[in-house]
Amino acid sequence: MPTIVHGFDWPDRIVVGTVGRPGQREFYLQVRDGARLLSVGLEKQQSAALAEKIDEILDELIARGGSALTIPTVTPVELVDNEPLEQPVEPEFRTGALSLGWDPTTAQVVIEAFPIVELDDDESEAFSAALEAVENGDDDEAAVEIEVEAPELLRVRIPVGTARAFAKRTLEVVGQGRPLCPLCGTPMDQEGHVCPAAPGLGEIGPDDLDGLFPDDPFPGGPSDGGPFGGGPSAGGPDDGRP
Repeated sequence: MPTIVHGFDWPDRIVVGTVGRPGQREFYLQVRDGARLLSVGLEKQQSAALAEKIDEILDELIARGGSALTIPTVTPVELVDNEPLEQPVEPEFRTGALSLGWDPTTAQVVIEAFPIVELDDDESEAFSAALEAVENGDDDEAAVEIEVEAPELLRVRIPVGTARAFAKRTLEVVGQGRPLCPLCGTPMDQEGHVCPAAPGLGEIGPDDLDGLFPDDPFPGGPSDGGPFGGGPSAGGPDDGRP
């Protein structure tokens, strides 16, 4: 069966946003072109890696020079997008792998998201046999991987300004999780936190920290998810950290 490609060549909007409160956030990559809206689930680490790699590609293109294309070093003001995910958030699939590239013919960054694919019996047996050969030392060069055709994928092409804005917003979203305890450095819940670095204090809550530290550890409120969160739960869990 041929792979179904959900293609967006010049989308009106592409963002990473979250659903849920800090510590329980679910990450989504959402693309819209006109009335067409599509979302796929992401892991927090995937979101951060995608944004960082996009910045790397853009910075490398700037360093190369010799092009008439102007690549912004920061987000163009007109492309700043702090709005939450559009509703409904109904993921087409959860992302198992991402690929990133540059198309010089259109001067666009190309993002591809592939779903998590379950192996059939033959594929699973082939993978297990290759893995066992490596573990037993029977074949040090055995490739512990098999080629699996994805049933569908999301392919998005975006210009450099949109790419820079997307990367910046995504990194901001990733950083909007639970605050770290200023004493032990572990993520804190709004309900309270038993700090191993100060067990004598018992459960430390936001009000307790106000007396110890001048800065509010929960700026913007504990449950609004920041400007990028909100909406009903519809997918996989956050990774449990911020």
